Amino acid sequence: MAASAKPRVAFIGTGGTISSLGAGPFDTLDYGATGRLMQADEILAYFPDVAHWADVTPVRFRAVPSPNIGFTEWKELVLICDRLVAGDPGLAGIVIGHGTASLEETAYALNLALKVSIPVVLVGSQRPAQALSTDAGMNLANAIRVAASPEARGLGVLTVLNDEIMAARDVTKTSTFRMQTFRTADFGALGHADGDTIAFYRRPLRRGAPDTEFDIRRLDALPRVDISYSYAGADGTAVRAFLEAGAQGIVSAGFAPGFCGPGEVEPLRQAVQDGVIVMQATRAGSGRVFQGTRLRELGFLVADNLTPQKARILLAMALTVTRDPAEIARIFSTY
Repeated sequence: MAASAKPRVAFIGTGGTISSLGAGPFDTLDYGATGRLMQADEILAYFPDVAHWADVTPVRFRAVPSPNIGFTEWKELVLICDRLVAGDPGLAGIVIGHGTASLEETAYALNLALKVSIPVVLVGSQRPAQALSTDAGMNLANAIRVAASPEARGLGVLTVLNDEIMAARDVTKTSTFRMQTFRTADFGALGHADGDTIAFYRRPLRRGAPDTEFDIRRLDALPRVDISYSYAGADGTAVRAFLEAGAQGIVSAGFAPGFCGPGEVEPLRQAVQDGVIVMQATRAGSGRVFQGTRLRELGFLVADNLTPQKARILLAMALTVTRDPAEIARIFSTY
């Protein structure tokens, strides 16, 4: 491929396993103990072959484990993407390197908040960069290829790992160490990054970036939304603590197909009466929660098939534009 023919892609590094250097080629688990994480330009230098597919501009940001990333970083990434597109109208796409622990949450938050029309792809790896069989280099190369692909436009934020292209709304991490950890349980991949081509087979129907009603660029924080995880014998202590801490919304990660435990009913019912939005999700990992008689009587809304961690993000975003339960229900059926 001639240099002049290459698309231009920006690569923002936020840290994570894809940026990590462990103690040696077989250090695939305890590499975080070294504290060695590369910045975006250093990752590109470590895997120079990824430049075969595009002219890649590194953008330094953070070099941290992904549990360190939250609203502050989401807002900064939105603003950086704005600046990158404004500074280079011919930019084909943006890749964001990210740790896998919270990659799905950042991807979904950006899918709700980004205002750029070019593809934005999040990528990580299950094994650190120096490992003998690391997936970091190939994942990064494939993410660059997808971000540069015209077919990736209009699909919202995407993730690329293990040769699979997933929608930010639907993807979740399902295994601690296995390479095929990122899955879309209900619907499957959008496509594949194969050696010969980027192949798409379906499109997401739910709304996503940049066509959303949310704008976090001038916010200092999102409204507080917490997750109450149901388990046998749960007595509502977590719910009461969240309310005491000022939660404006609570996601109940309930039993499948979608209900909380008996000890959680009263504190959650009281929360609704006090104006707190309670969203019923399920801890099962897939499948819809439906608005049955019991939930309607309690005043709970339903999270559709979003995982609790994704429902939390959407509810927090929704609370930036409305506190009307009917409008929040509409938002959950839209995104």
